[in-house]
Amino acid sequence: MSSHEMGAGWRLHHPGLRGLRIAGIAVVAVIGTAVFALAFGWLVMILWNWVMPSIFHLGVITYWEAFGLTILGKLIFGGFGFRGGHGRGPWKGSPWRGNPWEGRPHGPNEWRMYREFWETEGRQAFDTFVQRKKAEPGPGSGPQDA
Repeated sequence: MSSHEMGAGWRLHHPGLRGLRIAGIAVVAVIGTAVFALAFGWLVMILWNWVMPSIFHLGVITYWEAFGLTILGKLIFGGFGFRGGHGRGPWKGSPWRGNPWEGRPHGPNEWRMYREFWETEGRQAFDTFVQRKKAEPGPGSGPQDA
């Protein structure tokens, strides 16, 4: 290994440079978020001024009114994403965590055979089931359903 390669590795793992790199990423993330929010406010203003006055006879809004509507909509309908462990989705609080086939009568390999079964034996099995149900007493059986 050359001294040039060793120097590059030292610079990448130096604690002071690592902190500077993390701070740089944080600054870029904050600036990116602000630009996205400003652009989204502009998009809301354009869409509002294009659609709402002609359809609902509402007034034209300014950029800052559109930005405020965006924030208001986020507060009312979406929160700010600080959900902790109570979020939705397959990774938080979902009954499907772990093995999705656990507790089911058939595993994934058996379900792959379902189409083949239905194409070969399905009609006959269904006809047998219908005949058995018609022979049983109770609702859903008898001549009125035939």
